[in-house]
Amino acid sequence: MTPEEQERANAAQLASPSYRIAALDRDFLLSEPLRGVRFLLEYEKTESALQAWGVRSTLVVFGSARIGADGAGRHAYWYEEARKFGKLASERGGAIRGEVGQPRDNVIATGGGPGIMQAANQGAFEAGAPSIGFNVTLPHEQFPNPWSTPELTFQFHYFAMRKMHLAMRANALIVFPGGFGTLDELFEILTLRQTGKAPAIPIVLFDEAYWRSVIHFDALIEHGMVRASDMELFAFADDAEGVWTALLAGGLKPGESIEKPALSHTKLAAKRDI
Repeated sequence: MTPEEQERANAAQLASPSYRIAALDRDFLLSEPLRGVRFLLEYEKTESALQAWGVRSTLVVFGSARIGADGAGRHAYWYEEARKFGKLASERGGAIRGEVGQPRDNVIATGGGPGIMQAANQGAFEAGAPSIGFNVTLPHEQFPNPWSTPELTFQFHYFAMRKMHLAMRANALIVFPGGFGTLDELFEILTLRQTGKAPAIPIVLFDEAYWRSVIHFDALIEHGMVRASDMELFAFADDAEGVWTALLAGGLKPGESIEKPALSHTKLAAKRDI
């Protein structure tokens, strides 16, 4: 029997989904039982790229995707200060590596989208430093902004895995004005800090007037929902230089990870319990 005849005789077997190589079987990989494997793949793909670039620690910048450089009212100011912060933090923090093989610390990391996230990525780009964009698939399509480093621009399906990568290397969280998504990220990290599940990283809220207008912090204390000392978990700042000053006061060390430099990424994640 010729190869052509053999192929015709075995056509049904060759066409069966069960005959596909498992790693190349899209239907299998996207099936319900493989959810855990897909979760692991999202972790490992991002982890490998970050290690390849020597990213040891990050400064996570979050804020509204609805804020533009040409926005009305305070929007333009918020955008410009986020851009300034991305630039100065990249210049001073250790993201610009001097020698091959040295780790990069305090690399700007954002949610990858427009608005405040774009501004911070843009500032890092202007400083000549790499920056990270942790994008996530949404019903209304989110496109990555043009300023995050292409090789460090990721897309997640699972919000939980995106959150993990945002948190596990964070030396600090800087939160500009925003809505539900920004509040989600803020309280995620605050909860990890309050419960001791994350190291004592500085958290800075940009524009004190905005945050006090949308969150009645004192009411949480009055109702016994948080301790007065929990207000020490974060600080306020009203300009880019003020953010940097608050980060240094909160323990940020330029050019160093919040953990001991000898720790690998894997040990770092385990130690942080994130």
